[in-house]
Amino acid sequence: MLCGSGLKRNGKTSAGRTRWRCTGCGASSTRTRPDVERRAQLGAFLGWLMGKSSQVECVREGADRSFRRRTGWCWNIAPQIPVTGEVHDQIQVDGIYVGSWCCLIAVAGDYVLGWQWCDTEKKAAWAALLARFPAPTVVITDGGAGIAAALSECWSETAVQRCQVHVQRNVRTYLTGRPRTEAGKALLRLGRALTRITTATEAAAWLGGLNDWYQDHGHLVRARTYRNGTALVPGWVRANQSWWFTHDRLRKAYRLLERLSRAGTLFTYLRAEHAGLNIAPTTNRIEGGTNAQLRLILRAHRGMSEEHQKRAIEWYLYLHSENPLPPAELIAAHHYELPRPKRTVITDGTPGPERYSAGLSAEEGLWARKGWAGRT
Repeated sequence: MLCGSGLKRNGKTSAGRTRWRCTGCGASSTRTRPDVERRAQLGAFLGWLMGKSSQVECVREGADRSFRRRTGWCWNIAPQIPVTGEVHDQIQVDGIYVGSWCCLIAVAGDYVLGWQWCDTEKKAAWAALLARFPAPTVVITDGGAGIAAALSECWSETAVQRCQVHVQRNVRTYLTGRPRTEAGKALLRLGRALTRITTATEAAAWLGGLNDWYQDHGHLVRARTYRNGTALVPGWVRANQSWWFTHDRLRKAYRLLERLSRAGTLFTYLRAEHAGLNIAPTTNRIEGGTNAQLRLILRAHRGMSEEHQKRAIEWYLYLHSENPLPPAELIAAHHYELPRPKRTVITDGTPGPERYSAGLSAEEGLWARKGWAGRT
């Protein structure tokens, strides 16, 4: 038995196995070095987890159960990206839902900065993620719940660029892909033109087109319908509501574009002070480069528990950070020490009078019959 102080190579056996000698107690062993074996197990585990193949395809046929037994301790390693304090020109943030959990992710360029687990995209969760990094010049977001309040609290001096693709999707959701009215068709064309704007002149022309649309169709945005005996009441109107906007979905689409235009978050990437920074107008980098790959991993290994899904996401994000350590350097002693099953100790109850019994009693008219009773 080796004491574990250290191992030193001590030749080979006739069968070709390496002989090791413990530097502490002097004992020798021909077994595989534990640290080398664990590095190999973790490497095989990550090769399967980050790939698309099943366990049967990664190992020889019939050895998948052995693979799970050997690498079960690898699930205990929870990687974390260290905070460097580097100031970035732009940071993209977004969230992805995994079962009952939501993972908020921050990306700068081609690298992942960090993540935060939460139940929903609320202010406290976003603030916990943003507080780890210095405020960048511009943050690109899809405008999800809680992000605006967290940005005003943590990065109040940072300019905000609203993802134009998400704005297009929201406009199409309100108007549908084939609106029937001329006002809806004209507003949908304005929404689709967002991603084709590349200069400040084109942005100014787009804003002028939105203002012209309101001059022509603003009366539809303000139109109201009052409840009376002949009015057709939509299903979304409350029972105690006396009036509602007649063209509610058209109004919502216009109000979205008008609110973002007034806030100045639609064309932040075209501002003169951000020239040369190559600010992205969309969150396509994090949506297509990170979230899409996470969904592929979860789909390839569908059937994992929520905890294992979370660990798979954490490993992918860690390995795609700027300077990740080799996975073997994250191994600690408590990771591969699997918890032993607890023994169930059965103790006799406190002695006392029997309160309930399953036996038969004569008082209840139940007893064991004997002899010829009941026979004719």
